[in-house]
Amino acid sequence: MTRPVTVAVRRTVAPEHAVHAQAWVQTGTHLASHFDGFLGSGWIREGHDSNTWHMLYRFDSPESLAAWERSRERDAWLASGASFAEEIGRVHRTGIEGWFDEPLAKAAEPSSGVEGASVEDTTPMAPPTPPRWKQMCVIFMAFLPTTLAMNFLMLLLPGWSELWLAVRLTITTIMVTPLMTYLILPTVTKLMQPWLMKGLR
Repeated sequence: MTRPVTVAVRRTVAPEHAVHAQAWVQTGTHLASHFDGFLGSGWIREGHDSNTWHMLYRFDSPESLAAWERSRERDAWLASGASFAEEIGRVHRTGIEGWFDEPLAKAAEPSSGVEGASVEDTTPMAPPTPPRWKQMCVIFMAFLPTTLAMNFLMLLLPGWSELWLAVRLTITTIMVTPLMTYLILPTVTKLMQPWLMKGLR
């Protein structure tokens, strides 16, 4: 099941290069927008005199993201900013947080208390996030039957019940985790999407 991928990058930029860096970021956004699957990007500074910048961009699939990140255009763009922009952190949002599609726009929205904040107009307005209690219910609905079924199946193995509890739990968790991550939780989330988003649109 293909899901959008959001990348959050932290970079240090010397305050005296702020104007140059803004133009550099806009150039990167323009280049990325010509690649298939590009959904938008944004950036925000921690303060007028801060040297920490937070940049985000989003593609509709890991394959589309990989095409951009392996491109000669991106390599040339990064090289052009190497003298004033240094990457200090990177996070790919491909875990459980992506199942409920937290809005990129909200994450990149400038705070009224942050001086010098800016967000590109291309930042997408993703669907609002369901309440956490609904997210909890969906995770419970996926996790409980999967765990129960796995434990019943493991009881069929000779000597399983004689193993230490910690060993049984470890083995069961190792087996359940990939099923939950790649199959069961995404499927249940998709089935429950109308209920998750009810009243939010």
